[in-house]
Amino acid sequence: MAEQAPARAEAAAEGLFSRTYAAATASFAGVMFLTGFAALAVVPTLPVAAQDLDGVSLYPMVAGCFVAASLLGGVLGGGWADRAGARRPLAAGLVLAVVTLLVSATSTTIWQLAAGRFLDGVAGGMVAVSINTAIGQAYPDRLRPRALALMSTCWIVPSLAGPPLAGLVAAWWSWRAVFFGLAALTLLPALAVVAMLRSRSRQAAAPEPSDERTPRPALLVAAAVSAGAALAQYGISGWDLRHLVCTAAGLALLAVFAARLLPPGTWRAARGLPATVLLRGLASGVYFTLEAFVPLLLDTVRQVPAAVTGLAFTGAAIAWAGASWVQGRLHERCPRHRLVAAGALLLAAAVALATVGTLPALPALTAASAMLLAAVGMGLLVPSLTLLSLSHSPPDRQGYASSAMQTTQNLGQITVMGLASALFHAGLGAGSTGLAGYVAAFGLLLVPSVLAALLAARARTA
Repeated sequence: MAEQAPARAEAAAEGLFSRTYAAATASFAGVMFLTGFAALAVVPTLPVAAQDLDGVSLYPMVAGCFVAASLLGGVLGGGWADRAGARRPLAAGLVLAVVTLLVSATSTTIWQLAAGRFLDGVAGGMVAVSINTAIGQAYPDRLRPRALALMSTCWIVPSLAGPPLAGLVAAWWSWRAVFFGLAALTLLPALAVVAMLRSRSRQAAAPEPSDERTPRPALLVAAAVSAGAALAQYGISGWDLRHLVCTAAGLALLAVFAARLLPPGTWRAARGLPATVLLRGLASGVYFTLEAFVPLLLDTVRQVPAAVTGLAFTGAAIAWAGASWVQGRLHERCPRHRLVAAGALLLAAAVALATVGTLPALPALTAASAMLLAAVGMGLLVPSLTLLSLSHSPPDRQGYASSAMQTTQNLGQITVMGLASALFHAGLGAGSTGLAGYVAAFGLLLVPSVLAALLAARARTA
C-alpha cells in the first residue's frame, strides 16, 4: 500500500502536458486551432466566390449547406466513434475536410461550391463529435474541464486573424487561394491525429464492443433531418410563397424525424442526458440568434461602424475562452449544473441588455456589450454541458451523446432563429425605425434562456 500511494499521487499530479497526455493534448489543440481557422476564414470568402461564379441569388443555400450537413456528419461520426473509438471518424473527418476544400477551390459553378460546402459540413460534424468523444476517452474526469477550456482557447487566434486574413487574400489575390491554403493547413492536423492515435495511451483506447448501437436507419433519419434543416434555413430567408413552402416542408421533416436522433425524453427534459441535450439546444439557439441580430441592429439602426462591431465580436470570442478557462478551475468547487444555471442566467441578462440597447436614449454600444455578456455565459455553459453529457454516458455511448449534443445545437439554432426572424419581420412595419422587430425578436430569446436556467438542475449527475 505504501508503494501504491506515491504512484497515485504522481498520477493525480499529471496535467494536460505531462508525458502521458502531451501528445494527445498537442494534437487536439492543433485540430481545434487549424480547423477553427478554416471554418472562420471561409466566412468572408464565400460571398466573393458566389459573386465570381454568378451565384449570388443562391448564396443563402451555399451558406446554409454547412449547418444542415453537419447534422448528418455528427450522427455518422458519433456512431462510428462508439463502434471503434474516436480515432477513425476524427481522422476521416479531417481527411474529408481536405478533399472538400479542394472541391470548393476548383469550383466552376455555384452548384459545385454548394456541394463542397455540404461535404465540408459532413466533415465538420464528424470532427466536432469525434473530438469531444476523443477527449472523453483520452483524459480522466479531473482533466476534462481543462482540456475543454484549452480547446476553447484555441479558437481565439482564428477568430482574430482568420476572417481578416482570408478577406485580404480573397480581395487582393483570389478566393480560390483561400480554399487551397486552408486545405494545406487542414492536412497538418489530419496527419498529426493519425500518427498520434496509432500510438495512443491506455486512456484513449477504444471502448469495448456493445450490443447497444445506433439503429441502422439512423443515417437515413439524419439525412431527412439535414434536408429539413436546409429547407427551413432557406425558407426563413424570404416571405414569398416559395420560401413559405420550404419553411413548412423543413419544419415538417424536423418534427417527424428529429426526435429519433435524440435520447428518449429530450423534449420533456428528463433528468440526465436528455435534459443535458435539450439545454445545449436552448442555449445555442439564444446565443447564435443574438449573434445574428445584434450586428444588424448596430449597423442599420444605431449606425455603428463595422470596425467597432468587429471589435465587439473579437471581445466576445476572448470572453468565451476566458470563461471556459475559469470553469476549468471551478470543477472541484462548483457542481456542473450550477455553472450551467449561471451561464443561462448570463444569457438572459445579455438578452435583456440587447433589448434595452434598442432604445435611442442609451449608448449604441449597450447592445454590443450584450455579446460580451452572452459569450461569458456560453463559456461557462457549453463545456459544462459537454462534461455532463460524457458523465451521463458509458464509454461505448459517448459518441452517441456527443452526436445528440451537436444535433440539438443545430436544431436550436435553426428553430430559435426561425421564430425570431418571423417576429422580426412581423414587427418591421410597426415603426419607422423598425425597433419593434428587434424588441420582438429579443423578447422571444428570454423564453429559452430563462427556461434553461430553470432546467439546469435536471442535468446534474447522481
